[in-house]
Amino acid sequence: MSGISVKICGLTAPEHVRAAAEAGARYVGFVFFPKSPRHLEIEAAAAMAHLVSVGVAKVALTVNASDAELDRLVADVPLDMLQLHGKESPDRVADIRQRYGLPVMKAIGVAEPEDLMAIDLYSEVADQLLIDAKPPRNAELPGGNGLAFDWRLLAGRKYWRRPWMLAGGLTPDNVAEAVRMTGAQQVDVSSGVESAPGVKDAGLIRAFVDAAS
Repeated sequence: MSGISVKICGLTAPEHVRAAAEAGARYVGFVFFPKSPRHLEIEAAAAMAHLVSVGVAKVALTVNASDAELDRLVADVPLDMLQLHGKESPDRVADIRQRYGLPVMKAIGVAEPEDLMAIDLYSEVADQLLIDAKPPRNAELPGGNGLAFDWRLLAGRKYWRRPWMLAGGLTPDNVAEAVRMTGAQQVDVSSGVESAPGVKDAGLIRAFVDAAS
């Protein structure tokens, strides 16, 4: 790959973990949010995490999780990063980062220029940022909706204080254009490499990673 790091999120089966690693993904994501079709129980996630190749970062996606929920997750699943995909405040992000000693990625939903202000705000407390499409009003899921935002909003904003990852509606067909327009060095995909909600497709994973490069 030509320096573009890919995260395959929402893995639900061991074969998906292997497919992501074999394709060259640098991050794999496990979802812990019961409303999501990609939700994993702790025991299943722990078993899958042990299959992840050395050098591939294991990321746990949570949504407004309590300390008790995070305590169990971090204790039982070998993780490299926590991804906060809810309405966590900057103070909450800082608290989680300090409490667990793990890098934290904060998701930021974008739909219009004003939404970009949150990027600078959360850059003060998070290790990485995930710039995603803002979910529709009253959406059940904060992400993984297969929606893109106007990538022109990020044109000329290649550098922020923290590393960032582009997400939202990416597919093997559009990821190269998204990278070209935004200057993203990291991209995240979930529904864009699925044959059905929560069911990853090894061929699509490979095609996505190849296209991103």
